[in-house]
Amino acid sequence: MEEKSAKVYLLAHTMPVNTIDGSKNPERVVAAAGKLCYSKSDVMNLYNGLDDEATEKFVNMLSSMGHQSPIEHISFTFGIEGISRTCSHQIVRHRIASYSQQSQRYVDLQNSFNYIIPEAIKNNEKAKLLYEKSMLADMDVYKEITQALIDEYTQGITDKKEISKLIKKALEDSRFALPNACETKIIVTMNARTLLNFFKERCCNRAQWEIRDVANQMLDIVLDVAPNVFANAGAPCTFGKCPEGQMSCGKRVEPKIKQIIRRK
Repeated sequence: MEEKSAKVYLLAHTMPVNTIDGSKNPERVVAAAGKLCYSKSDVMNLYNGLDDEATEKFVNMLSSMGHQSPIEHISFTFGIEGISRTCSHQIVRHRIASYSQQSQRYVDLQNSFNYIIPEAIKNNEKAKLLYEKSMLADMDVYKEITQALIDEYTQGITDKKEISKLIKKALEDSRFALPNACETKIIVTMNARTLLNFFKERCCNRAQWEIRDVANQMLDIVLDVAPNVFANAGAPCTFGKCPEGQMSCGKRVEPKIKQIIRRK
């Protein structure tokens, strides 16, 4: 059992095929989709004339017009680990996405029960001691419940395949003893338009600290891959006005360095 922290990895993203110069820049797909809306060009000729410079201009034009449907044609797949169940429950609230999450029903956590500890608790000596005591107690209870159920279900059973099924049956119920702090892993696929909304909501200072960390790591990653699509991504106050009204934190979220460089 050990403390974990969020780590985000890019596993895949949309790439164009049959471009004139062999480019794999996902923004070419966005530009081609946007071009189709305003051009008589045949579908197979949409990439003609779309070098990196033309692509950037086209994507920026679409952004200035607020024409976002073309960016739905590119998607990004992230592998996220070291997050709590509390965090993953927030992530999956974003409905236009695809998710695959580590199952507590099928994965036996008796020997790998890791957890996330909030900074506020970590920095408070008394709170940290109580928290770690609670994590140890939860782990012990999970193990004891699992073993008690396994003993009951497998009594008199000798077939290995049947025993394996019964162990999974035990895990199905013993997982109820696991805390929200328990580490989970999840693969997330979102299209670029959904990501813009995700960043708008989750990069905000008022977002819960753990999902805000995840969102900022994701934004750093996609800015490397599709810098023009995500040039204005982030909390609304980063490049505009806070919409929170009386609920505003009063602190502007600073743009990413990659965004500042592109704006110069």
